[in-house]
Amino acid sequence: MKKVLLNFLALGLGLGAITLQANAQFVSHLQNPVDYVNPLMGTDSKFELSNGNTYPAIGMPWGMNMWTPQTGEMGSGWQYTYGADKIRGFKQTHQPSPWMNDYGQFAIMPTTGGVKVDQKARASWFSHKAETVKPYYYKVFLADANVTTELTPTERTAQFQITYPKSDSAALVIDAFDKGSYIKVIPAERKIVGYTSRYSRGKLKNFKNYFVIYLDKPFDFSQLYDNETLTDEKSLKADHVLAVIGFKTTQGEKIHARVASSFISEAQAELNLKREQGSKGFDQMVTEGRKIWNDKLGRIKAEGGTVDQTRTFYSCLYRMMFFPNKLYEINAEGKPVHWSPYTGEVKPGYMFGGTGFWDTFRALYPFLSLAFPDVNKEMQQGLINDYKEGGWLPEWSSPGYSNIMLGQNSASVVAGAYLKGIRGYDINTLYDAVVHGAHSKGPEASGRVGFEDYDKYGYVPSDTKAGHSVARTLEYAYDDYAIYRLGKALGKPKAETDLYRKRALNYKHVFDASTNFMRGKNTDGSFIADFDPYSWSRDFIEGNSWHYTWSVFQDVQGLIDLMGGNKFFIQKLDSVFSAPPLFAAPGHKSRGMIHEMREMQVMNMGQYAHGNQPIQHMIYLYSYAGAPWKAQYWVREAMNRLYKATPDGYCGDEDNGQTSAWYVFSAMGFYPVCPASTQYTLGAPLFKKMTVQLENGKTFVINAPDNSKENRYIESMTVNGKAYSKDFITHKDLLNGAVINVKMGSQPNKNRGVKASDRPFSLSLEQ
Repeated sequence: MKKVLLNFLALGLGLGAITLQANAQFVSHLQNPVDYVNPLMGTDSKFELSNGNTYPAIGMPWGMNMWTPQTGEMGSGWQYTYGADKIRGFKQTHQPSPWMNDYGQFAIMPTTGGVKVDQKARASWFSHKAETVKPYYYKVFLADANVTTELTPTERTAQFQITYPKSDSAALVIDAFDKGSYIKVIPAERKIVGYTSRYSRGKLKNFKNYFVIYLDKPFDFSQLYDNETLTDEKSLKADHVLAVIGFKTTQGEKIHARVASSFISEAQAELNLKREQGSKGFDQMVTEGRKIWNDKLGRIKAEGGTVDQTRTFYSCLYRMMFFPNKLYEINAEGKPVHWSPYTGEVKPGYMFGGTGFWDTFRALYPFLSLAFPDVNKEMQQGLINDYKEGGWLPEWSSPGYSNIMLGQNSASVVAGAYLKGIRGYDINTLYDAVVHGAHSKGPEASGRVGFEDYDKYGYVPSDTKAGHSVARTLEYAYDDYAIYRLGKALGKPKAETDLYRKRALNYKHVFDASTNFMRGKNTDGSFIADFDPYSWSRDFIEGNSWHYTWSVFQDVQGLIDLMGGNKFFIQKLDSVFSAPPLFAAPGHKSRGMIHEMREMQVMNMGQYAHGNQPIQHMIYLYSYAGAPWKAQYWVREAMNRLYKATPDGYCGDEDNGQTSAWYVFSAMGFYPVCPASTQYTLGAPLFKKMTVQLENGKTFVINAPDNSKENRYIESMTVNGKAYSKDFITHKDLLNGAVINVKMGSQPNKNRGVKASDRPFSLSLEQ
């Protein structure tokens, strides 16, 4: 096959070597992975249909703050949508998702042509053609103001470079948002300080996000507004405070704004600015931010894929590096400290916020344990502080306890990290925390709702007030497994660990053999009447029985046995893709449409609702039943059909890195079906070569040189030169460094990986 090396393209874009092959471009030698990231992936979304529900997050990996251009109205969770045509401001954000909304936000907006305070009046038309979006840098031309705005961030600060036209009325609007804010203007120091106290979830004590802004040009005038009412004050505290700073500018004059914030105090915001920016110029900060992203993304080097695949891979990897984000700051003594969302006080140590474990326990946290264990170690230390200060582990933090979703999936996050070898923190306190949460109900969805009935019956009954009975039962059973594995690793008493092992099999109580589905069960032991597996009913959450029946991460073999063996199990898996995309069987009543339902329907993959989390692992279950080639087929189908580095590039909510983590793991060729274990279930790699640089100094390499659009099946495989037939690989295998060679082919090898000894772990098979 003729190959043409496009060196001119590589040099022009800084992307590395790109090869043209049969009308497709392949990335044969990766350089500067950040150049493949599209932060706009997933931004073409709306309330009715999510293609990601993301926004262009301009920030540093796991940084305390991110910045985004704001196209939505103040307070809207859809703060940036690709289809919008006006920008209202440049907003500091901590928003995990539009459904959770934001906290601690404020915005900056340059204007010309007179004072324009109101968000609609100050809004400016813009075009994506005049927009540059990088993880470390954003630039846009604001047409109405004839102003070009650039920004570049650090973890807790940002710097703006604003290019004005010749104007007698150039201005900068600082919007501290409503629900309690404060601004003070200090012209002699070219300085603005203030705070915002706006948040969306939970009940927070003494919550303020303090900010400090320094400009490099003297103020010609300054004004403070109480909402839209001009005042004579130089400092103002009210529900909604805004400031306008005015200048006279020459054509092309650049004004710089240095911005920092703190959840602790104004003085800490000053310290954050001094430590992270100092006297650095704008271009220097851009260069340093670019290097940080290249270093982090470059830990995983994906080569030999198409340009589109490479863009999708690194856009997903970028999205995985924001949540949970740091709530902690570094004090004057160089030690981590944090404002506590539980006590409202400043406390020592680490803390993170902005993630829902119902989503991220599945793949995001396992990825952190593999690729960024030092970051996960800080997160585990932060969980200890969550427990000590609040009395519970959060299941959704934004930034404190939030009453949304279900399950006690903190148990999986805690157990998975320890089982995968992360050390150096008080794991026994975390064990106490997950045991405490397993037998009680805490505030705002922490602990376990319905734990009394679960402990009594071995399942959450459908005819009690807890709701979502099947979903709760399945998740609690898996969480019990996580506690069992952690307790066993810590040498806890056998009677204690045996209790949780027994409870890990509670999923069997809600399996109905007459339908081969998970089904709601009443307190008297009878299954609910008029059962419809298509119905997104009260016994589930954001899904139906087609999706939740597979939620037995810890004991897939046990589920196979319940379904009558491998043959029937495989047939059931096949039927997920062939079943019609209905929300109720004929003759049954459907609940009202929600966006997750529509997202499943439009993907044309039957009942496979990849846009939501409960079924995302299901494809890999073929390997547990001796049909790994079917997993290889459907994993590639899902990657090809459901992901692309475009504004509509996801098939549902991205959800704080989880949906991205599915793609990244799957592209590597394996997936953590059971996160609280040390095994990864094999699919098949997407790239010809994948090199992962581990924090322990070792690397593992996955070579699949014959990989192509047609060659999606594993013909054979070696690990460190030895033939390898298993359908899983262990965390230890990878952590020790490995060379994995995979021969790919266009036809499935139905003799490889079919023995019982080749299949991944299941609790029922444990000796």
